Amino acid sequence: MSAISRYRILLLIGAGLAGVELVVTIASTWVYVQAHGRTSEASEAPSASVALVLGAKVIDGEPDSYVRGRLDTALALYRDGRVQQVLNSGNGRATAGNEPAVMRAYLQQNGVPSSDIIDDPEGYDTAASCRRAHDLFGVRSALVVTQGFHLGRAVALCRDAGIEVHGVLAECDCPTWTIARNHLRETVLARPRALLTVLMS
Repeated sequence: MSAISRYRILLLIGAGLAGVELVVTIASTWVYVQAHGRTSEASEAPSASVALVLGAKVIDGEPDSYVRGRLDTALALYRDGRVQQVLNSGNGRATAGNEPAVMRAYLQQNGVPSSDIIDDPEGYDTAASCRRAHDLFGVRSALVVTQGFHLGRAVALCRDAGIEVHGVLAECDCPTWTIARNHLRETVLARPRALLTVLMS
């Protein structure tokens, strides 16, 4: 391979990396602008009609540490009277462990009446959860509950769906490496994909 050919390849690689960096920067800026001033701890959250709890992995009929942290935060909001209902949105397929059913069981075991729990078994991703909350369940104001790495994107997508939303930070007794992995995935993949979803909707 000639020196000129190698130079061209390096230029193409550099241009590709610059393009990726630009997309990531634009997507992260969009999330920041949409969520700025609209997130807090549970103790500082405003009142809303519903806590929208975003699903995640369940194991053998039990919520994993991420989902449990979100549910515990929703319980605090409910007990404080900041919300009247909890909407569990996740993957209801049997192959995924039926996330909303597991989430419902956890809330009921911790004192939330069945009548105050709503299940959305087709919240396959954050955009779908927000859109279905608005369009199917009639949610107009909500506290969306998830971990910090995910919270800004959730607020941005729910705002785009037409919900007056405030993000509530869920705690997580999670391994540090999984949190770091999720931050990386969120920045490089999930935020650009979310922005693309909004632009194409």
